[in-house]
Amino acid sequence: MANEHYFSANPSSEIRERQVHVTLAGRPLTLSTAAGVFSPDGVDRGTRVLLGSVPPPASEGALLDVGCGWGPIAITMALESPDAQVWGVDVNERVLDLARGNATAAGVSNVTVGLPDDVPADLRFRTIWSNPPIRVGKDELHAILLTWLPRLEVGGDAWLVVSKDLGGDSLQRWLGGALGDGFQVARASTDKGFRVIRVHRTAE
Repeated sequence: MANEHYFSANPSSEIRERQVHVTLAGRPLTLSTAAGVFSPDGVDRGTRVLLGSVPPPASEGALLDVGCGWGPIAITMALESPDAQVWGVDVNERVLDLARGNATAAGVSNVTVGLPDDVPADLRFRTIWSNPPIRVGKDELHAILLTWLPRLEVGGDAWLVVSKDLGGDSLQRWLGGALGDGFQVARASTDKGFRVIRVHRTAE
């Protein structure tokens, strides 16, 4: 099924787990991916752009990876901020299992991976990083972002990477209007056809 990884809680395709060699936060790691997940052959280009352009995450507090997949962003946050509490959320049970195993393989114990409803409702985040699932469709994408971005702490930042060809510029404009007062939305950088969008919370 095309793009099954974006919207299937339990993908029907054969798992076909495989090992990939990646470097996260400067550390070479061997992690697991599988069929039916996003970017099974390694860290995708958009995620590489994000990780290569954002400032370090907050050193403590709660950090969030929205659409964590098999875990490269959440694991990077955990490696860079060992005193922080990192959350990775996704709707695909297959990638959640992979992300949990990969966090263990990477030697990070400060990562909690789960479904969106597993995150405590009152938890606020100092840093959010995301390569959001653009292909779920505009309405669903907007709902995802409006679920998590308002949960930034005042002074906190979210960094999103979106392909220009898949609507990065229009998403930036929409976020500026949808989030309203209390948020600043700006393009932080452009690289390899991707926009990195910064959402900064200035007030309640």
